[in-house]
Amino acid sequence: MGFVNDKFSLEGKLAWITGASYGIGYAIALCYARAGARVAFNCRHRDGLEKALAAYATDGAADVRGYICDVTDEGQVKSTLSQIEKDFGQSVDILVNNAGIIKRIPMTEMSAEDFRQVIDIDLTAAFIVSKAVLPAMVEKRRGKIINICSMMSELGRETVSAYAAAKGGLKMLTRNICSEYGKYNIQCNGLGPGYIATPQTAPLRERQPDGSRHPFDSFIVAKTPAERWGTTDDLQGPTLFLASEASDFVNGQILYVDGGILAYIGKQP
Repeated sequence: MGFVNDKFSLEGKLAWITGASYGIGYAIALCYARAGARVAFNCRHRDGLEKALAAYATDGAADVRGYICDVTDEGQVKSTLSQIEKDFGQSVDILVNNAGIIKRIPMTEMSAEDFRQVIDIDLTAAFIVSKAVLPAMVEKRRGKIINICSMMSELGRETVSAYAAAKGGLKMLTRNICSEYGKYNIQCNGLGPGYIATPQTAPLRERQPDGSRHPFDSFIVAKTPAERWGTTDDLQGPTLFLASEASDFVNGQILYVDGGILAYIGKQP
């Protein structure tokens, strides 16, 4: 097992996962810590930071540090990166652009302000943070950038015009970072989760008063060949692969972890 362990080990690496105080980002950060990485994460609020640090400690992730940072603010990103490098004594080897929001509003009812906010957090922030870590990666001629994309990087759906636009843009930013910086042994790939059971999606899975499934829950299960929602554990292996030496010749790709939804046309009525 030594060969396998070596290929997937993150021992000695420094990973920065944005928005990793809960949910998908938390699961990724915990996975990396267990694989030997030193982990930095950020969120926007002190209470979320403290809760996350307590959870990491409970889950046995020793070398994890948290920072307050708004990743849409280039000045804050630069100062946070400087503090991370100072605290850990090394530059970032692995960046996961995970921070994101969704606003489910019909397009004709959505304000331009709301649209811009989603684009700013889900797309522009990934540009800002990637831009910050790239110079050190170029200098040492290695690095991994993983952008958390979505099935909405490929598909549209009612009420998510801003989110789909941002995630589609993130897919192309991923490919462009690969195109510009692949010659420096920097790999930039995307992870595209399917419908994942997290606190954010819990309302969509609540049982109805009569005990039946939520209509959206039934819809997703019917559209997924695996016939279930994904879990954050389902994302850990794929994202570890993308962060590790095992993916050194994988670049500009989006790895969809969706239980088969994108491959499936659906059941005949």
